[in-house]
Amino acid sequence: MTDPLETLKTSIQTLAESKKYVTLRDILSTMNAADIASLFEDNMPEEIIPLLYRLLPKELAADTFVEMDPETQQLLIKGFSDNELKEVVDELYVDDAVDLVEEMPANVVKRILSQADAEKRRMINTILKYPEDSAGSIMTTEFVELRPHMTVEDAILHIRRSGINKETINNCYVSSKDRKLMGVVTIRRLILAEPEETMEELMEDNIISVNTMEDQETVAQQFSKYNLIAMPVVDGENRLVGIVTVDDVLDVLEEEVTEDIEKMAAIVPSEKPYFRQSIFDLWKSRIPWLLLLMISATFTGIIITGFEESLAKFVVLTAYIPMLMDTGGNSGSQASVTIIRGISLNEIEFKDIFRVMWKEIRVALMCGATLAVCNFAKLLLFDRLTILVALTICLTLVVTVFIAKLVGCTLPLIAYRLGFDPAVMASPFITTIVDAISLLVYFQFATRLLGL
Repeated sequence: MTDPLETLKTSIQTLAESKKYVTLRDILSTMNAADIASLFEDNMPEEIIPLLYRLLPKELAADTFVEMDPETQQLLIKGFSDNELKEVVDELYVDDAVDLVEEMPANVVKRILSQADAEKRRMINTILKYPEDSAGSIMTTEFVELRPHMTVEDAILHIRRSGINKETINNCYVSSKDRKLMGVVTIRRLILAEPEETMEELMEDNIISVNTMEDQETVAQQFSKYNLIAMPVVDGENRLVGIVTVDDVLDVLEEEVTEDIEKMAAIVPSEKPYFRQSIFDLWKSRIPWLLLLMISATFTGIIITGFEESLAKFVVLTAYIPMLMDTGGNSGSQASVTIIRGISLNEIEFKDIFRVMWKEIRVALMCGATLAVCNFAKLLLFDRLTILVALTICLTLVVTVFIAKLVGCTLPLIAYRLGFDPAVMASPFITTIVDAISLLVYFQFATRLLGL
């Protein structure tokens, strides 16, 4: 089946080569900004992208620019005149302008800031001062602020005059003269209220806010917990300094989930998409953990070598080493992933470690017993092993699953307690530990039951 986006890209390239600019403008004007950005980034010839971008209506061009990846943005900025760059910067919301500045090299940043007006430049610099990954770093200072004495009529007039430059007007925030946060009023409530009612009468004063220094992941969890579309950000004295909107939170969640997945797969996190990373970038992100895991895995080789003479007496035991190690690694991974996810959702804390251990111990015994019984029958009926050899393998299986789940549930919590990312204690790391332990258990059972 033909990909519609690929067909559209081919048609646009053909129209551009034929200089059918009016037709191109009509087509692009009907598209969503995110789709246009995807179209530009999908192997579109670089020389065509600036031409197509200049055909976009002003507002659509700004929205499209925000959706582009940094490489495409930089390509366009290089070709912009100062006036064109100023038009783009003027249309950007402050938080989007901050994101742009953070992604660009120093020489491009200098040019961007030179085209921003003094007020926007001040707001950009204010946000840039906050620590990376804090609520302050992802907030916008463009929001509707009302005073408690304002009537509904006053408030609506104020929104009409200033709302066009705000990122959202769905929630309007009520603050005192010294900007202390007092409450929030929704646009729905304003429309339905009587004209003479005041903000103090209408506002919801039991408002959920976040401090500028709060971690952005915590902010995202608050949005999910309370089903918010925007959240006010206050400083240490409860003064309203900005808001975080749901679109920024979605970006945070995507970044955090991607980072956790990469760490769980033993990869150094990268902010670049896969196809934007060079072979060298991919090598750099993967080789540190591979080297570490390779070195740690040599312990399993040392253990096997230490029991080489014993294995020579019962060569059949060698055939079941991969099964025991894989089962242990899989069991540990199940527990660790479950706990890591619980930590990320604030469902599990370090104080719950003994509850978690007790629960995983019971699960481990049930899983281990089930696997051992099924494996015992298979070893006797199909592999034709003796009862003692089958018992050695199955007892090892029970103990390996038990230890793997215990290790898998405790290491992420310990890492979390020590201030490390729990995702680091995921599959590769735990598998390496469990592999070594399972071999030691295996040979201990073999020594005692088989007299090795």
